[in-house]
Amino acid sequence: MIDIDRLASRLPEKPGIQFKEDLFNTVIMVLLVKVEGEYHFVFQNRVPEIRQGGEVCFPGGVYDPKSDSGFKDTALRETWEEMGIPADKMNVIGRLDTMVAPLGATVDAVVGVADVESLDEITINTKEVASFFTIPVSFFEQNEPEIYHVVIQSCPSYIDRKTGKEVVLLPAEELGLPEIYWKPWAGRKRNVYLYRTEQGMIWGITACFIKDFIGFL
Repeated sequence: MIDIDRLASRLPEKPGIQFKEDLFNTVIMVLLVKVEGEYHFVFQNRVPEIRQGGEVCFPGGVYDPKSDSGFKDTALRETWEEMGIPADKMNVIGRLDTMVAPLGATVDAVVGVADVESLDEITINTKEVASFFTIPVSFFEQNEPEIYHVVIQSCPSYIDRKTGKEVVLLPAEELGLPEIYWKPWAGRKRNVYLYRTEQGMIWGITACFIKDFIGFL
């Protein structure tokens, strides 16, 4: 018989993300710097050869439980590795909500202010970052993002590019599941946010965190 009182004492007061450890856990630093008395976001252009190549984003990377004691450590480590800003030059002021991305990943966001006198103190790692630029936070306060949509499909099988053969992940027909699950099925529309700037389009996950950040101001 279930001990309801014991169960109640073990249930979390603040529910987390179910089976988060099974997902691809990444962390970004929503990086701020003061330029001529005004706070700016610091963005980077990724080099084409790496994951998210050619895109605009905040510093960030994969959470490594072997070297990071928490997501804050990941954000600080990636900011140092990608932007050359050491942890002792970063003032972490808080966190934004965790994003559960539709492709099996989570993105945790740390908000930090770089204590630098000049942008010349930022030294990018050219193996990962092609360039960087800043945009005043006020720009995003004054400009709402455009909203587009995508539909993400759930696929019980896929075609292997190398062999050309079908790889079955969920044998829905064999398991006796409803016929709708024998072939790819689509979920609901998902918003895609986009900001048009003089430096180019800022969209997707980066735009989501900008919108979330602005909501707290």
